Amino acid sequence: MYLGIDVGSITTKVVLTDAEDRVIAHAYLRNGGKPIAAIQQGIKNIIQQAGNPISIEGVGATGSARHLAAYLVGADVVKNEITAHAVAVIDYMPDVKTIIEIGGQDSKIIILREHVVVDFAMNTVCAAGTGSFLDQQAARLGISIEDFGGRALRSHNRVRIAGRCTVFAETDMIHKQQLGYQTEDIIAGLCDSLVKNYLNNVSRGKEILAPVVFQGGVAANKGIRQALERELGLEIIVPPHFDLMGAIGAAKLARRARPSETLFKGLEVANWHFSTRSFECDGCGNTCDVMELIAKGETVACWGDTCGKYSDAFNRSRDEGQDAVRSNHG
Repeated sequence: MYLGIDVGSITTKVVLTDAEDRVIAHAYLRNGGKPIAAIQQGIKNIIQQAGNPISIEGVGATGSARHLAAYLVGADVVKNEITAHAVAVIDYMPDVKTIIEIGGQDSKIIILREHVVVDFAMNTVCAAGTGSFLDQQAARLGISIEDFGGRALRSHNRVRIAGRCTVFAETDMIHKQQLGYQTEDIIAGLCDSLVKNYLNNVSRGKEILAPVVFQGGVAANKGIRQALERELGLEIIVPPHFDLMGAIGAAKLARRARPSETLFKGLEVANWHFSTRSFECDGCGNTCDVMELIAKGETVACWGDTCGKYSDAFNRSRDEGQDAVRSNHG
């Protein structure tokens, strides 16, 4: 089995795959500001779903908190989201040319030609083209985000909502409510607003060709999918496990790496007590904030120092210890 972990800004995804990259178990959790706890709970969910004794041969980590996840569980492969998402989709649809990925607080576009990533872009400033924007507006409208897309499809008079940023969009949405527009029409307008923001900011200047795959948590929203198809004039394909593709890609990369001996610390890591602490290094003008991950009273990882003064020394000590263990085992 192989473990893939994708820790984003809002959610954590964990998948267990077999030697043929089939998903055996999976978990999709909101971080709630506690990514360590979310990773541990994800592993617990995997154990419960898999049932039988699990032998992990490799672990891959991706996402904005991929390094934290890697240090926490002991990952063999650590890759950025672009690589992980591309690997997952290429195996699912070899001819894919465009990947649209919209998550909770970031969105990205990946351009592929002949199975190779040739270009990509991510949002860096505004959240108006992300899932958190929809969450906020759904809460303001008093409806669940799960019902958001379905209600958008029932609209017969889509309302134009200013979508340059979340503040303008929210202000305009309130104005439309006060004018008496139907909720379904406002919801459809919000979907259009998110899509236009995405196309104008994230995918600007990119050649979007079919087949187009849409993934990330927002791909569950049928209203967004319809708005994308209307704006692009192309069929939008939502793959199975669309919300887990980053984690699936990480698991696939771990399998392809074929580690002779995995660095995985074991499933019992789900029950360990972890804590973090930081200190400011005054060794140079960078004054880096150095983070330490502590388990069982010992520092198990260190990062954040630009020059590697602490992290390199720690990793070197760890690697020497692992080499000694391997040599003792012959």
